Amino acid sequence: MSRMISAVLSIAALGAVAVIPSTASAKRCDPAYKGACLNPNASDYDCAGGGGNGPYYVRGPIRVVGYDHFRLDADGDGIACE
Repeated sequence: MSRMISAVLSIAALGAVAVIPSTASAKRCDPAYKGACLNPNASDYDCAGGGGNGPYYVRGPIRVVGYDHFRLDADGDGIACE
């Protein structure tokens, strides 16, 4: 009986681990932007098709939900690269 309980607890533990989001993947995308994964360590992003000089480009629309440090939301309405 204790072997069965141990197996059930092991399976339950594995299931709990499977649904916990990885902290490493959460750090790869800038939390200030939703709708595209922007590297928070990039030197600069510009909207594709705009007048920026890169080196990275992104297509929108992208929601700005934090500080717009890449200055992608030119009109300040919370939507970048529209």
